[in-house]
Amino acid sequence: MAAPCEKTPGVSNMLQFMKLIGQLKRVPRTGWVYRNVKNPESVSDHMYRMALMSLTITDPTVDRDRCIKLSLVHDMAECIVGDIAPSDNVSKAEKHRREEEAMRHLTSLLPEGLKQEIYALWEEYESQSSPEARLVKQFDLLEMIMQAHEYEELEGAPGRLQEFFDSTTGRFHHPDVLQVVSSLNEQRGTSSKELKKSQTDGSESKN
Repeated sequence: MAAPCEKTPGVSNMLQFMKLIGQLKRVPRTGWVYRNVKNPESVSDHMYRMALMSLTITDPTVDRDRCIKLSLVHDMAECIVGDIAPSDNVSKAEKHRREEEAMRHLTSLLPEGLKQEIYALWEEYESQSSPEARLVKQFDLLEMIMQAHEYEELEGAPGRLQEFFDSTTGRFHHPDVLQVVSSLNEQRGTSSKELKKSQTDGSESKN
């Protein structure tokens, strides 16, 4: 009879870590919840598209793999503290304290090398101390307005989430990101005009 497989030390902690991270699939993005968006995306959804933005960046001067890692780590603490929005009236210092405490707990479940790497990545993003961290912050904002546009289209309500676009004014700097933002704004304007035209045509046909 074969001997039972012995558990590697730390496996239970890794399982606990993965279960905690899995909560991100069930934490809705607060901004959409507060605006009564139906079926709002999760924090995990948000980070996944950011990771793909990082994967597809063509700028040879940035470390693409580092951008992917930063995207996957930057909101990790929200599996414990939730998605704290500006309208929650929690100070930046208090938000950082809560998230730092959560990250220390999460990384304490990992082997030493991984613990140091993931916590350092989170700190790098928080402090915006590298070109990659600053680019990923722009991906964070870009993903948000892309999602806002998609919700406006799904609801047939152009401009309803304009405040999210307004909050990003002057915050995009990378040429590749600026091109995508320009294309998004152009598409958003076209969608708005087409919807208004269809509504006008529909109104005229009833008269």
